[in-house]
Amino acid sequence: MYMLEQGTITIHTENIFPIIKKSLYTDHEIFLRELVSNAVDAIQKLKMVSFAGEVTGEIGEPEINIAIDKDKKTLSITDNGIGMTADEVKKYINQVAFSSAEEFIQKYKASAEQQIIGHFGLGFYSSFMVAQKVEIDTLSYQPGAQAVHWSCDGSPAFVLEESPRTERGTTITLTLQDEEQEYLEPMRIRQLVKTYCDFMPVSIKLDGEVINRQKAPWKESPQNLTKEDYLEFYRYLYPFQEEPLLWVHLNTDYPFILNGILYFPKLKPDVDVTKGQIKLFCNQVFVSDRCEEVIPKFLLPLQGVIDSTDIPLNVSRSALTNDRTVRRIADYIAKKVGDRLKELYREQREEYIRCWQDVGTFVKFGSLNDDKFKKQVEDIIIYRTTANLTQATPETPPAVEVQSQEGDVWQEVTPASGEQQNPTSQYTTLKDYLERNKERQENRVFYCTDEVTQATYVQLHKSQGLEVLFMDSFIDTHFISFLEREHPDVKFSRVDSELDKTLIDQDKSGEIVDPKTNKTRSEQIKELFQQALNKPKLNIRTEALKSDDLQATPPAMVLLPEVLRRLREMNALMQQQNVEFPEEHVLVVNTAHPLIQNLTHMSQGSIIQEEGRSPTGELTNLICQHIYDLALMAQKGFDAEGMKTFVERSNQVLTRLTER
Repeated sequence: MYMLEQGTITIHTENIFPIIKKSLYTDHEIFLRELVSNAVDAIQKLKMVSFAGEVTGEIGEPEINIAIDKDKKTLSITDNGIGMTADEVKKYINQVAFSSAEEFIQKYKASAEQQIIGHFGLGFYSSFMVAQKVEIDTLSYQPGAQAVHWSCDGSPAFVLEESPRTERGTTITLTLQDEEQEYLEPMRIRQLVKTYCDFMPVSIKLDGEVINRQKAPWKESPQNLTKEDYLEFYRYLYPFQEEPLLWVHLNTDYPFILNGILYFPKLKPDVDVTKGQIKLFCNQVFVSDRCEEVIPKFLLPLQGVIDSTDIPLNVSRSALTNDRTVRRIADYIAKKVGDRLKELYREQREEYIRCWQDVGTFVKFGSLNDDKFKKQVEDIIIYRTTANLTQATPETPPAVEVQSQEGDVWQEVTPASGEQQNPTSQYTTLKDYLERNKERQENRVFYCTDEVTQATYVQLHKSQGLEVLFMDSFIDTHFISFLEREHPDVKFSRVDSELDKTLIDQDKSGEIVDPKTNKTRSEQIKELFQQALNKPKLNIRTEALKSDDLQATPPAMVLLPEVLRRLREMNALMQQQNVEFPEEHVLVVNTAHPLIQNLTHMSQGSIIQEEGRSPTGELTNLICQHIYDLALMAQKGFDAEGMKTFVERSNQVLTRLTER
């Protein structure tokens, strides 16, 4: 064996190894990714020169072999790629990526806060993070080439000499440091290959067994993939999770190269919408499972894979955010997501409806944060509605209703198996809602934010033919304000904020004045509740609510004026507090309800006993308080003490009634 050269790597690299060990990569384990990536590159280069006719004979089946020798404490990575000559070793290894080491050192040594995502140009040197000695044994594909052996012990000194190697390709052998012996364990190597190298297009073997999948679905044409292919890939990426709602396949090579598959998952209450779950790859090499800088904020809860060689990997995260190409990629992703949703809306409306509860959150959040995306999706934002847009026959099972493409014509859609939404739900766009109701309530939208607690209010509106939209997702509080800015001529009213005149019997001709008190019945009822409740800040109103079935209407309702309620919600949000129920609210007593009428008669029959007590009067007060409690309950207006008092008072009312 002849020594070809002995020297130092470059004149300016005395500090390269400490920087590699401390600053180049956050995790030492990344060395395996870098070395395997280099091996794949060598194999791809061999294919290129073979296609060009520069290789004599067969190049064989490409593969990478990983070998462990625990006795020698060595780990080796061998490829059957293009190999290197002595001059190429000097050029690519000794000069540290074309003598760029000095610039690299100056760029990174002083900035501890700059976290490098990955830097493939200097990947080979990541091996010194875990090795006390690194050796290269290589033979070029070129006819008559001399195999060479390069070794370095982690100092700037190296030795380059002839090698007896006879097989084309390269072997990198690492003699591991004592504290890095974990990389001599086969399970650890398997885990690293699965994490970083699973989709590399070359078989990677350990002890003769292929340990990577090789096929990257996102590199395939969408026409070549079935629904099951997409689902199987999702299950592999995110095991033990529910099936995704839908997916978007990304594939472009201009003005940048980008491939990927993005999945819409079912959203869970504990999802952190500020942290991305999309895996970032470069040439099928895993780089990071966090790529918030590349994905529009409103799409961060998406899952899947993005693969691009045009995303700079050797810069800090803050620099990524400001990179022009990265911004264009983010815009492209948002547009492709919007296109996919519009396609689903047009071609698979029932599927769109099925996914809406989760997808709608993405769409609304995107509309709030991205003007281009808003313009894309503004016509496909739908709302569940109380309107009976199609009459089903008695034999027809309940169906989800969706708008067809021909204007405001509605068709039935059978819910998918396992559908969780209300099977009788019907959906509409805001445009169609306004058009449908323009004669009766022009530019007025009634909405509900909690179907359970606001059920009484919704039913009251329905009974009088007023259509109500359900805006009950957690984002809708903000989205309603957004809609008001987009439609300044439209008034949005929550069903419990005020009573539309349509809901109130305006006929006052039946009001009789009591000659004894010179007060109308409404005035007497109001006074009765004022005395019983004794709440100066409570605004008590008396109205006769319209209904075909008076028993179905509530005896009283609590209203929270829209402007005041929103102001309280905004203050609570800014102060990061829960919204407290306001002392100042409105109690509407329904004078048409039989209970209120009976209560009036009962109060007029009160007899004061010797002790100055009036059992009937006391019961009347208790019932007034009980009616108020029930109205509060519909608004979740109870705290712990309030609930305790309500239960006690309910028991008193029942006890008194059973004594009579």
